[in-house]
Amino acid sequence: MQLKGKRVAILAENLYQELELWYPLYRLREEGAEVVVVGTGSSDTYQSKHGYPVKVDTTADKVKGGDFDCVIVPGGYAPDYMRRYPALLKLVRDAFDHGGIIGAICHAGWVLVSAGVLRGKKATCVNAIRDDMVNAGAEYINAEVVRDGNLVTSRIPDDLPAFMREIIKAIK
Repeated sequence: MQLKGKRVAILAENLYQELELWYPLYRLREEGAEVVVVGTGSSDTYQSKHGYPVKVDTTADKVKGGDFDCVIVPGGYAPDYMRRYPALLKLVRDAFDHGGIIGAICHAGWVLVSAGVLRGKKATCVNAIRDDMVNAGAEYINAEVVRDGNLVTSRIPDDLPAFMREIIKAIK
């Protein structure tokens, strides 16, 4: 129960990658964190890439970045939809500016690009969006997990164990 008293938002939208949402959700709850699933507001329930549903607890326009110790953005193709919602981008940017841990894996880097939090940061992501991250000002590092201050990034689902170890360490 290393994270008792900590609040974490996990973002959701259609076409999320199952492991990248559910693995952090259960792992963080296992450590005692209060985990809140936050949607874009387009639905109450979102379908993963393979049709697995997640019901959200609230929407991005109803919470603030300062409400959370950490915000996790799962990958899949959901980040391409997430980045179209100003309230969600504001949530990520505000959490980042308040010193909250921002975790992003795989295609989640698209949300970081649109939130404007990458300039001068070291980060990793799935290779398919590497150019987007670099063009947004990040220094790309090909590693299973990269932490630069309050930003924690990983590449693919196989990196989830390292990603979650670093997220938990960063939140503590």
